[in-house]
Amino acid sequence: MIKEGKLGKIIFNNSDNGYTVAILTTDEGSIRVAGVFNEPKTGSSYRLEGRFTVHKRYGEQFSFISYEEIQPEGIDAIREFLAAGNIRGIGPKMADTLIDTFGDEALAVIENSPEKLLSLRGIGPSRLANITESFAESRDFAKISLVLRELGIEMADAVRIYKMYGGESERVVKDNPYALVDDLYGMTFSKADKLAEKLGFDSESEFRIESGIKFILKKEASSGSTLMPENMLVESVVELIDASSERVREVVKQMAFAGELQMDMVDDIQVVYLYGYYYAEQRVAYNLKRIKEAEPKAVPATIDNLISDAEKDLADEYGRNIKLSNEQRYAVKASLMGSTTIITGGPGTGKTTIINVLVRIFHRLDMTIALSAPTGRAAKRMQEASGEPAMTIHRLLEYVYSVDEDEMRFGRTDERPLEQEVFIIDEASMIDIMLMDGLLNAIKSGSIVIFTGDADQLPPVGAGNVLRDMIASEYIYTVCLKEIFRQAQDSRIATNAHLINNGEFPETGGHDSDFFIIERYNEDDIIEEIKGLVGGRLERFYDFIKSADDIQVLTPTKRGILGSPSLNSILQEIINPAAEGEEELKMGPQTFRKGDKVMQLKNDYQAERRDTTNLEIGQGIFNGDLGKVDSINLQERSMLVSSDDNLITYEGEMFDEVDLAYAITVHKSQGSEFPAVIIPMWHIPPMLMTRNLLYTAITRGKKLVIIVGDPKYLHWMISNNRADSRFTGLKHKLVDLDAFDKQGVWGK
Repeated sequence: MIKEGKLGKIIFNNSDNGYTVAILTTDEGSIRVAGVFNEPKTGSSYRLEGRFTVHKRYGEQFSFISYEEIQPEGIDAIREFLAAGNIRGIGPKMADTLIDTFGDEALAVIENSPEKLLSLRGIGPSRLANITESFAESRDFAKISLVLRELGIEMADAVRIYKMYGGESERVVKDNPYALVDDLYGMTFSKADKLAEKLGFDSESEFRIESGIKFILKKEASSGSTLMPENMLVESVVELIDASSERVREVVKQMAFAGELQMDMVDDIQVVYLYGYYYAEQRVAYNLKRIKEAEPKAVPATIDNLISDAEKDLADEYGRNIKLSNEQRYAVKASLMGSTTIITGGPGTGKTTIINVLVRIFHRLDMTIALSAPTGRAAKRMQEASGEPAMTIHRLLEYVYSVDEDEMRFGRTDERPLEQEVFIIDEASMIDIMLMDGLLNAIKSGSIVIFTGDADQLPPVGAGNVLRDMIASEYIYTVCLKEIFRQAQDSRIATNAHLINNGEFPETGGHDSDFFIIERYNEDDIIEEIKGLVGGRLERFYDFIKSADDIQVLTPTKRGILGSPSLNSILQEIINPAAEGEEELKMGPQTFRKGDKVMQLKNDYQAERRDTTNLEIGQGIFNGDLGKVDSINLQERSMLVSSDDNLITYEGEMFDEVDLAYAITVHKSQGSEFPAVIIPMWHIPPMLMTRNLLYTAITRGKKLVIIVGDPKYLHWMISNNRADSRFTGLKHKLVDLDAFDKQGVWGK
């Protein structure tokens, strides 16, 4: 169906992907239209191709899949088009001047004889360049989008291609359609492959094989691996593109020679890296060696005396006796005697007390300290436990947007290193290879670096297995805490976490226990039980639960009726149902209401944070940050979220970064703790049915953990000790460093 008309009010426009909602005035009246424009222009005439659809909230609208800008005809139409500000450098007054001078030839003059505009008062060379460039962009996109559409490229992708390549779009697409996979986020290999087939590319084209190799390596990186064995890589690429293995191996070597890939030997196996991951592993190994071998500031007192003084300081602060165990004292001494130390242990083994003692000791030594963690929630917990300021690693490194390079960059590097003398990094199991590279690169030689965390938890979301690799290499001195303290022994959460970690079934107790298994044998019964628990039963029974905000449902998966999206819809209706007179904001499949619990899904370093007086207090919101919807503005299609005394306004594309958080995945819960945790236990994909995922979920609960479901799946998870299978090379590089340190010869 075709609709022609003049574009009126633009209700919404996403400048990144071109998605637009606007009003189109046609001969039959005004209609609401939704689709993708390159640059929508109020007052311009368009021919749209699409169909009428019914939006759940806004009713009927015309959803278009392609459009064509109609050149205005007649003096009045041309004047209106020019006066609307659709061409940079031309406003209402200049529009009148152009029409008075050139009449209905005004647009033809701008396009074909722009030098004539110099005769008009107010137009000089600079303004003329602005006008012609703006007009040319509009004409260029019209021509290029037509070519791209003929090649089967959707309008949304055509807009993104034009925004990336401008007037070179057609040439880039026809020369090498696989370049789109590298340059455009979300452009899949299969889309580029179909386009290449239309353009007549050979199935064993070098461009195609190169793109297939990078696609497989990036896919593996998204699953956590920094490298792939060459044989596995070749097999995967052959399966993807049906090329000969000899040809794929040949292209791998060519790409390595060109510096796009790096080949290496790990445990006598030939492996292949995307070069960035190889460089990051190399630099992490180098910086660990540099920091480890440098002499830290000398401790001007006996360590035992320093520990005793710190114990007294903590006892005065907490009003109770604080006495380190022998194991804890050993960890503190190790941290004070070396430049790099790892302290790892499960719940209840005293890591927090060790951090607090170390902080007091370093203060007594008049040494500057940085406390940091990978996520905002983890940093907040660290700050609350220690009483010292703590921040995310990204914020510590002053991660900022570089206008010159059009990318995010660390403000702190080896050229502008961090100034602190001591760095205590908590939840180190969550640090991926790229973040560790940035962190170590910014730490000066002579600093003390202490990593704390639980190596048995899930590995980081990003590529790498840094903490485990460091421990397994034995290059960094590591203290593994085993003793569970008496207070933790009284908690079945802590004791059951250790039982599960040892492959044993958890124990449940009576009514005063903090760990329960409620047996339910189908999904509907599991959901009904969870609804009852969050709907008031737990609040009535436990005085530490003040509201449903204190209860967190942790699910292993996003899929199915017990996945996080489904559970969020169900739980929202129990905890925060629709209320008469209260506004709701529908964004895609999500409905947001005032009072909803929400979570930030990825790091956004440019988002503005304000305090309760609306004063800007900084930038950046981070993956895993939890908040509550404070208010909704339907007219502006935005919502205000309060998070840790910060106010963040979500609008436009920012809604892609936020989700309801009544239920979240176990992976998203890393670094967080909650008063009460509920875990649905049912059939999930085998790759998620692992012991360390269950262990991570249980250790998120501070005061109460309830598992609801079929115990046989609990048995299966405990029995499956298959850790997240990742290919990484950091351990190998650190082992080589250790061999070099001991014998003076790399790897000998």
